[in-house]
Amino acid sequence: MISILLIITPFISAIGLLFLKKEHANYGAFIFSIPNLILAIVAAILHVQNTNHDLLSTDFIWIPDLNIHFKVGIDGINIALLLLTNLLTPLIILSTFSTIQNQNKALYMLILSMHAALNGVFMAMDMFLYYVCWEAALIPIYFILFRWGGENKEKITIKFFLYTLVGSLFMLAGIILLYIKTGSNGFGIEIFYTTMISENSQKIIFILLFAAYAVKIPIFPFHSWQPETYTQAPTVGTMLLSGIMLKMGLYSIIRWLIPITPIAISDWGDYAMILCLIGVLYGGIIAIKQKHIKTLLAYSSLSHVGLIALGLFSLSIQGIQGALIQMVSHGINVVGLFLIADSIQRRTGTYALDQLGGIRQKSPFLATTCLIIVLGSIGLPLTNGFVGEFLILLGIYPYYTWIAVLGSLTIVLGAVYMLRLYQKIFLDSLTNNTEHFSPLHWSEKTILGIITILVIIIGVYPDLLLQLTNTKEIEEIKELINRALPDYRRIIYYHIMLH
Repeated sequence: MISILLIITPFISAIGLLFLKKEHANYGAFIFSIPNLILAIVAAILHVQNTNHDLLSTDFIWIPDLNIHFKVGIDGINIALLLLTNLLTPLIILSTFSTIQNQNKALYMLILSMHAALNGVFMAMDMFLYYVCWEAALIPIYFILFRWGGENKEKITIKFFLYTLVGSLFMLAGIILLYIKTGSNGFGIEIFYTTMISENSQKIIFILLFAAYAVKIPIFPFHSWQPETYTQAPTVGTMLLSGIMLKMGLYSIIRWLIPITPIAISDWGDYAMILCLIGVLYGGIIAIKQKHIKTLLAYSSLSHVGLIALGLFSLSIQGIQGALIQMVSHGINVVGLFLIADSIQRRTGTYALDQLGGIRQKSPFLATTCLIIVLGSIGLPLTNGFVGEFLILLGIYPYYTWIAVLGSLTIVLGAVYMLRLYQKIFLDSLTNNTEHFSPLHWSEKTILGIITILVIIIGVYPDLLLQLTNTKEIEEIKELINRALPDYRRIIYYHIMLH
């Protein structure tokens, strides 16, 4: 019941905005997004208590001729991402309150529609439904980029559209092949999980699905759409892309790719990890050289999501659990950083680091909250970024020691570019652009306050997320992979998966 409400409520809310006046659309969208946050919190409590499973799942026949079900559910793999999605959406809507030009009814309808589709992606237990929700989540962001983007909005929208279109076509081909290879019995997750697929077919499916997910995350070398898109997109679009949407690809690796193609993972998983590692190092090194705030944050995000993907492909319990936790932490931190970048640009007219400085003197609150979020992004102990990164590296090290060592450089590189970013903006002397820096809007203070509190709470008391992600679903997926592997691979992977 709760699962289907998480999808239906935002769609109904989007339609409800049609009946509000334009000047009230922002408040209406914010209020309409709160019930979903409450539902997600209730679902998390029920999940931890392991009570009344029927409240967390819905299953009914949708297209009988193809045995397609409208099947959605909440478990230990998606609950943390549902909390993230339904927390960040109200905050992203609230971020538009300080920009009058963003008080546009169409914008909020697109955000709420995307909200519903994102919930669908994370909860879908039928791969046809999953694909429909995936595409439905992409459509609103195209319009947001094209309508509210920067100077090159047409160019970046077309580039983003082409990349995601090709990725979606690869995914569709993989789903159709899966449907055929499993006997055309339907698209249910239990069918794809339990049907034995030949090694060659698995490898083809792996290539198709991995290409789609690598574009969306993005993983090197499928990343070239990201920096320019993040830079030119409106801040609300950048927040949606970096805070929530890229998690679609990461989540799909653990939900669909790894359990369905275990033999291909055992053969090619190392190569995928090398691509992820290149992204970690490449993104961090390029970020150091950037002088534009949003571009720096874009490459920083590339580096961080590469590390998360490493944790997933490690196939260790610590690596997967750390990746799920880090998805949440990254989403919280990156939304806060892009909000800060937008707040600075609207008051100074620039994103250029060499034209900023001394803002700490004008806005101590902004300087303090930014410092805490920066430390969380770096992964300082007792901040939210530390827990996930530590578990990821702990999960990788016993089996891929050199990858763990090189991957840990993301902490060093992150400290270099993030502390340099903070110094350039807040600690240098005032410039002509920052001399008359105006006070923050109440909505900006509220969002930054909430994010700062989350950075500290998750860092000091990580058990909140550990309880959500340390669940039987991960164990079941690992056991499923071990059973699917041929005998000559099973002994090695049995050791890796259980430790």
